[in-house]
Amino acid sequence: MLAVIAVICVFLSFATDRFFTLGNAFDLLNTSSVNIIFAVGLLVVLIAGGIDISFAVAASVVQYLTATVLGWIGGGNWIVGLIIAGALGVALGSINAFLIQRFRIISIVATISTFNIFFGLLMFFTGGVSIYNLPDWLTTRVVLFEREMADGTWAEITLPVLIMALCVFATWALITRTTTGRQLYAFGDNPEGARRFGINIGAMQFIAFGWLGLMAGIAGLVQAHYAQEVVPNALYGRELDVLAAVVLGGARLGGGKGSVLGCILGVLLVSITQNGLNLMGVSPFAFKMIVGAIILAAITLSNPSIERLLPFPKSRRAAS
Repeated sequence: MLAVIAVICVFLSFATDRFFTLGNAFDLLNTSSVNIIFAVGLLVVLIAGGIDISFAVAASVVQYLTATVLGWIGGGNWIVGLIIAGALGVALGSINAFLIQRFRIISIVATISTFNIFFGLLMFFTGGVSIYNLPDWLTTRVVLFEREMADGTWAEITLPVLIMALCVFATWALITRTTTGRQLYAFGDNPEGARRFGINIGAMQFIAFGWLGLMAGIAGLVQAHYAQEVVPNALYGRELDVLAAVVLGGARLGGGKGSVLGCILGVLLVSITQNGLNLMGVSPFAFKMIVGAIILAAITLSNPSIERLLPFPKSRRAAS
């Protein structure tokens, strides 16, 4: 993945003189923060053998509800906002987990249903009207690091990058440094074996989808801060980009495999591709075609049957 990103970056640095600059690199990091937060949450669900396409719409619901609650309580602050958004996100994620666990519904079917339910309710009750009157702390741009460039512009790293880094670290700690993380991998790789081993299957579902809900809630608040407004359909459609990036980063759709580093690299690959196409003046519709190709390639390569097409058997690959 690193090699592919390096090749694309070298190509884009020659294709446009604006790509290989510190300002563009920082802008890319700032704009990728929301997708990376989404991605690490989705990674946990994929590791547990599930799939969720409702998280972006759930984040939109959380955005609107959080902005409304903050108005009721008189403004609040970042801590209060993150707590409210996180709690609402966990609640929406738990709805998915409940449907999957209680009624034995396949996760993709359950989340397709909640995707439409969440978005339908949001648009029905809001009428598609955006919220522009947000608390000052939410709309105030927070710059963590800045540097003036030769042309007089400023390269800045902003607050969303810090929040993204904390979410990445928390997810890494969950899946690699806790017993719960090992159980999620075991459950995703072999659900029946995990059940016989004594792992609480219901708890795994609620932890995985609850964690994605938590990340979705935080990402929704970060998106509102970045855009300085709450638009009901602003995140609609983001789920496909994130899913493609996470699977491209090595997460297996069948569960039991995936890493935070691969997840981040997958998001950056998609973001770098989009950024480069934009700088080259390529139509955004072309990017949608590329994302579709990435999804197809990622799903194909994640299929175990692809091993039969490789030039030597699995035993030799393992030995090497």
